[in-house]
This record gives sequence, structure tokens and C-alpha cells, in this order.
Amino acid sequence: MKHLLSLEKLPRADFEKILRDAAGFKRERGHHKTQPLAGQTWALMFSKSSTRTRVSFEVGIHELGGRPMFLNANDIQLGRGEPIKDTARVLGRMIHGAVIRTFAQADVEEFAAFSNIPTINALTDDEHPCQIIADIFTFQEKRGPIAGKTVAFIGDGACNVANSWIWTAAKFGFELRIAAPKKFQPSAALLKRAGGKISVSTDIQATAKGADLLYTDVWISMGKEAEAKERIKILTGYQINQSLVKLAKPGALVMHCLPAYRGKEIDDATLEAHADTIFEEAENRLHVQKAILNWAVS
Repeated sequence: MKHLLSLEKLPRADFEKILRDAAGFKRERGHHKTQPLAGQTWALMFSKSSTRTRVSFEVGIHELGGRPMFLNANDIQLGRGEPIKDTARVLGRMIHGAVIRTFAQADVEEFAAFSNIPTINALTDDEHPCQIIADIFTFQEKRGPIAGKTVAFIGDGACNVANSWIWTAAKFGFELRIAAPKKFQPSAALLKRAGGKISVSTDIQATAKGADLLYTDVWISMGKEAEAKERIKILTGYQINQSLVKLAKPGALVMHCLPAYRGKEIDDATLEAHADTIFEEAENRLHVQKAILNWAVS
């Protein structure tokens, strides 16, 4: 039984297989020779709203021959207090796989443990594995192997996207620099557990200097709306803009997992200058997630 719950737990060989297969799914879209999900129904269980994740998984499941079934928290008893393990044991007898987007990492892991069906983490407060696999795919598609390169993450360095970059750095042998205010830096325990060449600083210019990739995410993640005023105050200045791009390596990529709040974590001019990369990165969620689905049932 295969699950994608965390990049910490995903073996590098499986990660690389997903990347290779994603290239094939992208190249052969509309002309797939096989439909690995034929006859299967997959549930998309989302406690957090979504554009890219929901659409890419629904389209991907359909294109692989399966039937997606979208369930938000209000559609099922889970939203009324039924234990996750009970929901998992019921759905596991009816569906063939689950894609879960929720708050607690433990909820996804408990569902996988009790459902006995392939389970994919489509985002939790701890990790966003599908996004970072798509990011690595996008970088390597445009610049070749990421090993030995330098990635600069600017902004909230303690968010789920930053966490998944941290787990990936050691696996793929690239340098990860994180520029964030002290309040929004990853924990020392996480960095120690992850290993790899990772540095954390409050110095945004030093972090960006000579980087091959500048990356950012929103300052106010879902579930953090009550902290919006404080977060904006503290994170103001941790922005990817044209002056910061000039410090990076010539031809450096700029990426954003979207949605983007222009004028906060990235300015409008910089996003538009790098829109081709950013929106291809968004498109690549579809191809990568089809590769993940295929991997999960193979």
C-alpha cells in the first residue's frame, strides 16, 4: 500500500520516479496509452478551500480513467465529529483512494492507517508535498538537475511549503537558504532532523545573492487569518521584487505556489516578469499529481 503523506518519508527513488513519469504524462496528455485508475472512484476530502489543488486532482483522476468525488467537511459526518478512523474504515470499503486537504498532519496519517487505501496529502499545516514535487519538476524542466543549485526561500519560513522544501533539500543535494523574521523561522529541531545544507537568516539580500531560484509563498496561510495584521507588520520587507532579483544569479527563476498577494510577498512587476514560469509551475501540478496517482496504484 503506497501513501504520499510527507516528503520526509518519501524515498528519493520514488520521488525521482514520479518526476520521470510526470514528464511523460505532460508530453502525452490526451494520448495516454493506459488508464491506471479505470473503474476506480477517488474521494477528494477538503477541509480547506482550493483552486489549483482541487482542479488539478479532479482533472487528473478523470484523465487517468477514474471518477473523482469531491467531499468537503460539511458533506460528511467527519465534519460533525465522527472520528477520523471511523470515516476511514467506512470509505476504505467503498472507494479506491483518497486525496485529503486539511489542517492537522495527524489526521491524514490516521486516515491512511485505518482506510487501507492509497492516501495522498494534498496539503496540511505541516507539509505540501504535491506542490514541492511540482516545483522541483518545474525547475529541472527549465534548468536541469537541481542538485548543487541554490534555492532562496523568502518570507514565512515556518509554513508548510517551507517545511516541504526543507525535507527535499537533503534528498536532492541542493543548498536551501531561508530568509525570514525570527518569529517565522523553522525550528532548530526540524532543521536537525532534516539534515542537508540549509541556512536560515533575517538577511534577505544575503539569502538571495547568487541564488538559482527565488521562491515565496503567502504571508497569511489558511487558518492564520486571525494573525493577519501582526503577520503583515512583521513580514513587510520580506518581498521578492526587482531589486532582489538583481542579486540572484543571472537568469534565476522566480516561483510562487499561488495564490499571490501582489504588493506583499511579491510585487506585481516581478510576478508579471516571471509569469510564464509561475503559471507553468501551476500547470505542472496536474502532470505531477497524475504521476503521483499512477505511482500510488502501481
